[in-house]
Amino acid sequence: MTAKRELYEELARQARGLFAGERDAVANAANLSALLWQTLPDLNWAGFYFLKGRELVLGPFQGKPACVRIALGKGVCGTAAASAKTVLVPDVHRFAGHIACDAASNSELAAPLIADGRALGVLDLDSPLFGRFDAEDGAGIEALARLWARASDRF
Repeated sequence: MTAKRELYEELARQARGLFAGERDAVANAANLSALLWQTLPDLNWAGFYFLKGRELVLGPFQGKPACVRIALGKGVCGTAAASAKTVLVPDVHRFAGHIACDAASNSELAAPLIADGRALGVLDLDSPLFGRFDAEDGAGIEALARLWARASDRF
């Protein structure tokens, strides 16, 4: 087992503890954002966007102020929400339609939040490092997104 996989298993254990007895989606998103921010190295943003109609709206996060609304299908987050698939981008400057909320971000990972077969939004991570995220990060963040969706009441 890799050290990164062990890290994500530990994060999942901690997230389950944070979610225990709490069903509020915003409270759980706030705690998961803080956990990721405090635990994962080389991040400059970690947080949630929630789907409202045809756009994503900023939710709880850690990092610099962010774009408040993102159209479904636009940018990394909008693409992840529209496709219901994780989008991992090693160089955001080469991603067509990238939305630059923070000029310091160079790589990004957005995992969809799925419940009852529908997208609720995305869990998004940004890094100032190029190539910061790999398939293990993708799998780990997807697992945490699933945990959040199971632990949280729908909007």
